[in-house]
Amino acid sequence: MSGEASEQGIILIVDDTPTNLGSMVDFLTKSGFTVWVARSGQSAIKKVQYSPPDLILLDVIMPEMDGFETCQHLKANESTKDIPVIFMTALDDTESKVKGFNIGAVDYITKPLQHEEVLARVKTHLSIRNLTKKLLREIADREKAQAELQTLAQNLETRVKERTAELSQTNERLEQEIADRKLAEAALQQSLHELKLAQSQLIQSEKMSALGQLVTGVAHEINNPVNFIYGNISYVRDYTKDLFHIIKLYQNNYPNPSGEIEKQTEEIDLGFLKEDLPKILQSMQIGADRIREIVLSLRHFSRQEEYEMSAVNIHEGIDSTLMILHNRLKFKPERPAIEVIKEYTSNLPPVECLCGEINQVFMNILVNAIDALDEYNKQRTIQEIQAHPNHIMIRTEVIENNKIAIQISDNGPGMTEEVRSRIFNPFFTTKAPGKGTGIGLSISWQIVVEKHRGSLRCISEPGKGTEFAIEIPIHQESTVLAISA
Repeated sequence: MSGEASEQGIILIVDDTPTNLGSMVDFLTKSGFTVWVARSGQSAIKKVQYSPPDLILLDVIMPEMDGFETCQHLKANESTKDIPVIFMTALDDTESKVKGFNIGAVDYITKPLQHEEVLARVKTHLSIRNLTKKLLREIADREKAQAELQTLAQNLETRVKERTAELSQTNERLEQEIADRKLAEAALQQSLHELKLAQSQLIQSEKMSALGQLVTGVAHEINNPVNFIYGNISYVRDYTKDLFHIIKLYQNNYPNPSGEIEKQTEEIDLGFLKEDLPKILQSMQIGADRIREIVLSLRHFSRQEEYEMSAVNIHEGIDSTLMILHNRLKFKPERPAIEVIKEYTSNLPPVECLCGEINQVFMNILVNAIDALDEYNKQRTIQEIQAHPNHIMIRTEVIENNKIAIQISDNGPGMTEEVRSRIFNPFFTTKAPGKGTGIGLSISWQIVVEKHRGSLRCISEPGKGTEFAIEIPIHQESTVLAISA
């Protein structure tokens, strides 16, 4: 078998009188295919199990085992069920065709066979089979990548547990020393508190760093195949328009086509195809655009700029965070979607900041708002939620003294003054055990106030929702530290 034939594909012709197909065998061989011949259904089944071809041309009427029974045997076998089968027969009744399709055939060619028709159908179904194989390989590769991603996540979780165990052991040792040294109790308690905070921040930093690298890598790997699909959709759309234009020209210049063309036009429902194919391409375009938006949001959110501040678009950071939290904001059986109302100022300039850490602040505040709304909804009926739906409002503006202001508010249950006054304290949380560490808002305060010389305030009352107000300088070199409680 030549290299070219191997690339074109192997075709098995099953007919009890193969001499009648001699010209077809010669034609397909000259067209670059490797052609095998079997004289019966039993012989074809044995040959296929020994060495499977890429496509089977199967005669329907044969002694002992006809084409229908042969096809059923092939489709019942796990190793041969995916091989495309095209029936060849002089039968032209609808019942025979329906039977052939029901048992797994992909096409039906009526005798006497026409060389060009057979070649066109063979090429079409081999192309479909090759595309299917390619898609299955890509799915397998993606599943492998997902498995690797899960392994990385498990390794990360193991590392966090190990560090937490180390922290627990350290705490126990320090507490024992405190018990033994009562005179130094106050100093040791302070040291313990500072150690817990430092180690929690270290774990959080390592987790965010590893997560950022992981997200960046995954976004990069997804971006390549998506760009391939995205870049080729426009060509497919243009090619489709050209083909439809050619068909229209043929219809205009040859208004009376042959019966075979009319029959084929009816079988494929050309009118519906011309109407539906552009819609399919449009859906693919929308899907590709959506994936590109998600990839861009992931890459923007995971930017690591720990050592150098740069001017960034704050609105893009907020939008990328909302994109990542989309699954938590969307409709759920127990509640409608949480509406996000954005009132962005149009004249917001680029802001000098550590983009990755500012995005982490947005993430912590938005996650707390969503958690508060979900907890609030547990106390309300679905009718009450629908009457007063959840929303989160985000406002931005430029204020005096070379600063920008960002307000993130919700219409949740609000909080008491006692709780509000402690929310920025390390390890303080109102969430159930296992659902919050109590360091998210503490780290957010340090990022805004200590690293960016800005202010972070919380405004809340029971029954009136909660608002977080952030102010950070536009240019860091000319700012003055502003600390807010």
